[in-house]
Amino acid sequence: MTTSTDLTKTTWDVVIVGGGNAALCAAIEAAETGARVLMLEGAPKDYRGGNSRHTRNFRCMHHGDLGPLIETYDEDEFFDDLLKVTKGKTDEGLARMAIRTSEECLPWMQAHGVRFQPSLSGTLSLGRTNAFFLGGGKALVNAYYNTAADLGVTVVYETQVRHIGIEGTRFTHVEVEIGGERLRIEGKAAVLASGGFQSDIEWLARAWGESARNFLIRGTPYNKGVVLKDMVDQGAKTVGDPTQCHAVAIDGRAPKFDGGIVTRLDCVPFSVVVNRDGERFYDEGEDVWPKRYAIWGRLVAAQPDQVAYSIIDSRSIDLFMPSVYPPETADTVEGLAQKMGLPAHKVKDTVDRFNAACSEGEFSPQELDGLATDGIEPPKTNWARPISEPPFYGYSLRPGVTFTYLGLKVDHRARAKGPEGYYENLWSAGEMVAGSILGQGYLAGFGMTIGTVFGRIAGQEAAKHVA
Repeated sequence: MTTSTDLTKTTWDVVIVGGGNAALCAAIEAAETGARVLMLEGAPKDYRGGNSRHTRNFRCMHHGDLGPLIETYDEDEFFDDLLKVTKGKTDEGLARMAIRTSEECLPWMQAHGVRFQPSLSGTLSLGRTNAFFLGGGKALVNAYYNTAADLGVTVVYETQVRHIGIEGTRFTHVEVEIGGERLRIEGKAAVLASGGFQSDIEWLARAWGESARNFLIRGTPYNKGVVLKDMVDQGAKTVGDPTQCHAVAIDGRAPKFDGGIVTRLDCVPFSVVVNRDGERFYDEGEDVWPKRYAIWGRLVAAQPDQVAYSIIDSRSIDLFMPSVYPPETADTVEGLAQKMGLPAHKVKDTVDRFNAACSEGEFSPQELDGLATDGIEPPKTNWARPISEPPFYGYSLRPGVTFTYLGLKVDHRARAKGPEGYYENLWSAGEMVAGSILGQGYLAGFGMTIGTVFGRIAGQEAAKHVA
């Protein structure tokens, strides 16, 4: 067992702040060079891994079959997909580097204990682009922790890093709280990978306004942005908008924190989505779900009371991965609306008008089918099939925030930038740097790509500096 004396009397080669995918990748890379690595994880051991334990796949460029991935997904197509969701708000140099490097990451992940499975079917449409973890993110996190232990990495749990010590352009130490005791831990280099600020509801409310108090935090409750705020207070350069985040539409019955992937709802493309007043407000079939699911959190956030409702019929109930909670069900649209607390006549009218606007055509749930409405606003441009076959099903939707995009500015070597230029021995990775690439929107599996690429680079560069 590592004691307080062990922590404070040792000058560590590389101090890693965080315990998720990016932090683990950095720790493994640094430890493989022989560096003495300390990893400080804010969560208890059972909840280690940050948001990474809620993930399930990794987006990866490849030429030809690679592991579980089939065919080819090249740099230009990957980058084009990113541009579509970010509307061009991305650092192209860093984005393309992350995309290119992802190809070599998948074999590295396999070599360090991560196992993969065939892609899931349904609305995800990811067989060519995303590699799915066998056992999900929890299995990936456990595999990396086992690898880190084998390499001699020291991990301390339930550790809140309060301050990053910096003199000029050099990192000197961290100040931490462990079991009510405040300690100073010195290191030759550090990697900051402790995520965004989404679990600090007060910070969210300052950025978004009071509506943010109705948001659900589907990610870890331990990412409160303490380290990020400390760095900002010391003049570190930031990127990203504090109101931009990975926010998806999740089951309205989910817990306030840590509901994870099982609370996500993938039924939107096959449904009619209305607000509390029974009115549609956006095109449910705009694009395949991996390119659009992360906009729906913001869309719902803009509705009254930050809530919406998805209505489907019996033909669509088996076309998507359901929430952990069963849907409401009724034999009529009016009955379903009443169960969900909606104005029944208004919802019936909305569904009737939608049904009347649907056209004849071939319904194809696995791809863009062009089956669109005609003559209503907003339109539905794909999968526009009448909601007409009972029983009818409904889910309530709320914004579920995974992570925020405000973060530290880094270069292609993952070095963090301070008020006097890039720090000599301080790197950052993971969700703390995602805002450079994700100016807005989200692309399924890309958070794990960013974390893996920048985590590995940060660990390599920190170890190289120490050596």
